[in-house]
Amino acid sequence: MRLSLPLLLLLLGAWTIPGSLGDKDQFMATAPQLDDEEKYSAHMPAHLLCDACKAVAYQMWQNLAKAEARLHTPDSKGRQKLSESVYTDILDLSCSQKWQDYGVQEVNKVKRLVGPGLSKGPEPSISVMITGGPWPIRLSRTCLHYLGEFGEDQIYAAHQQGREVLEALLCGGPQGACLEKVPVTREEL
Repeated sequence: MRLSLPLLLLLLGAWTIPGSLGDKDQFMATAPQLDDEEKYSAHMPAHLLCDACKAVAYQMWQNLAKAEARLHTPDSKGRQKLSESVYTDILDLSCSQKWQDYGVQEVNKVKRLVGPGLSKGPEPSISVMITGGPWPIRLSRTCLHYLGEFGEDQIYAAHQQGREVLEALLCGGPQGACLEKVPVTREEL
C-alpha cells in the first residue's frame, strides 16, 4: 500500500491546518474600554453624535423608501409619494424601533458607532462590538430629537430629494453633528 506524502503527513500529525493550534499567529480582540459618559450618560456622547445622526438618517430614509416601494400609484413625476399620515407614522416607527443592529466598536483607539448605513472605516481583522445597553435608547432619543427639531414634513421633503440630502439636513448645517468642531481656546485674563 502506497500513501501520498500529504496523506502520510496528515496521519502522522505533522501537517497543521491554518488557524489550528499549531499556528503562531493568534488573534486577540478586546471590547472597547468605555469611559463613564459612554457607560452611564442618558445622552449620546458628543464624539459619537455624527455617527448617531447618520444612523438615524439612514433608518428614516430606508423605512420611507420601503413604504414608497409598496405604493402602486406614482405621482405626476413618476415617484411614489406617501400621504402625510403615512410618512408621519413611518418616521415615528423609525425612532421607536429596537436599534439592535447598532453598537460601539473601537478601532485604532477610536470608538465609533457601527451598524447599517454607517460607513466602514479601517477595520481590524478581528474586533468586538458592544451592542445593547444604553445604545438603543440613545439612538431612539437622538432620532426623536431630530424629528422634533425638523418636523416630519421637512424630513420627508428632504428624503424625496435623496439620502444625501436627508443626511445633510439632519447632520449638516451650522449646528450639525457632523461638522468639524474647532476647539475654542480661552485666553488667560
